[in-house]
Amino acid sequence: MTKTARHFIGGHWRDDGVDPLGSVNPADGQVIGHYIPGNADLADEAAAVAKAAFEESEWAASPRLRAQALMEIADALDAAKDDIADLVVAENGKIRAEAMGETMAGVSESRYYAGLARDIRGTMQEVAPGKLSLFAREAAGVAGIIVPWNAPVTLLIRSLAPALAAGCTTVIKPAAQTPLVHARIMDCLTSCPSLPAGVVNSINEDGIAVGQAMVASRDIDVISFTGSSRTGKLIQEGASKTLKRVGLELGGKAPAIVFPDADLDRAVREITHGILPIAGQMCVAVARILVHESIAADFEARIKAAVAAIRVGPGDDPANQCGAIIDLDNRSRLLGLINRAEEDGRMILRGQALEQGAFLTPTLFQIDDVSSDLVQEELFGPIATFETFGDEAEAVMKANATVYGLAASVFTTDVSRALRVSRAVRAGTVWVNAHLRLFAEAETGGYGQSGLGRLHGPEGLADFLETKHVYFEPGEVGG
Repeated sequence: MTKTARHFIGGHWRDDGVDPLGSVNPADGQVIGHYIPGNADLADEAAAVAKAAFEESEWAASPRLRAQALMEIADALDAAKDDIADLVVAENGKIRAEAMGETMAGVSESRYYAGLARDIRGTMQEVAPGKLSLFAREAAGVAGIIVPWNAPVTLLIRSLAPALAAGCTTVIKPAAQTPLVHARIMDCLTSCPSLPAGVVNSINEDGIAVGQAMVASRDIDVISFTGSSRTGKLIQEGASKTLKRVGLELGGKAPAIVFPDADLDRAVREITHGILPIAGQMCVAVARILVHESIAADFEARIKAAVAAIRVGPGDDPANQCGAIIDLDNRSRLLGLINRAEEDGRMILRGQALEQGAFLTPTLFQIDDVSSDLVQEELFGPIATFETFGDEAEAVMKANATVYGLAASVFTTDVSRALRVSRAVRAGTVWVNAHLRLFAEAETGGYGQSGLGRLHGPEGLADFLETKHVYFEPGEVGG
């Protein structure tokens, strides 16, 4: 874990003589490795290399080559899964089961899009006798992929795999908090013989200059970004100057709605699991628990006991169920929010910082003011609000009361109610009697300020494809 993460441009590793920066384990504050920070000039160079690879290589016109490369990527990630998962634990702070699950999700994603790469089809329409309109689906060009720190494997591959399947070439900016994980993935890609040089390029960063250069670049045709809604708005604004396409998966404030007829044991289990993935640092994590007033007291006691029993600690200890916050600054931010919640609401379970590392135990608090920014804003930590409702209409109103619409869950044994409420909730994903079920075949994305476009599934290709109309007048036989 002492390797230095470098840039990767045109099939070559680069450091350009720049002094490295340290990457820190949030569980103990120790420097576990180093990375070379990049700059706007390197981002521009990588974009030019990716454009040349798109225009001059056979990549965009060779679906079988792309499928083979994606299968090789999947095999390489699978072979390195233990190394990658260990790095995720060390650099991101999550527990190892989550780290391995994330890594294997990246393998699955690569294999899924390897299949789709060979099934990108156009259509034909005969608009009049002897006059044909042909509609081709073509790669959009160079895709810029900006990766967050909270799931550095999955959230890279879920953009990279469809981009490659579509025929795009790419420039990637990994998160400054997880450069070693990213470098290990890039190591895997360098071992794939079917992946031409220049198709995948990567520039590290410790600030915003690389990302800004990618958004502004005339050589980059698509930006795929996962992160906060605030940053997503800035990216969309910057991209407007070149009118490049932007795919954004942004913040969330996922409600879990519990009706009186729900299987309460299952609801408690699913919601507890849903609050705490990646220590709550996940855009689809349960952030709001909405419970019918007739069962509120009973459910509060159940969920408090279940969440309080969660063991928090270093991710390399298999007994621990929740890992670290990404860094001490974010833990301090969350502690400040908990202090505010204690003043503005009724504390059910107060989170505590552990003595060592960026650890924080879970927090639950009741709040009645839906307009409070503690309800409205994404907190991004192991914190959930507890709110009550009287009927379906109020449940839906409260679920839809924020600007976000990424995910939600509904707990009821009434199938008709499940369908009614799921249809009425404004969210890109609604789970019924479950929370946090994600897989390559099913699209994810948001309503409102949770983003634009979809990732995963067949629609995940859409951001990386253009439709071309070719008109042709072959005439008629004997005409």
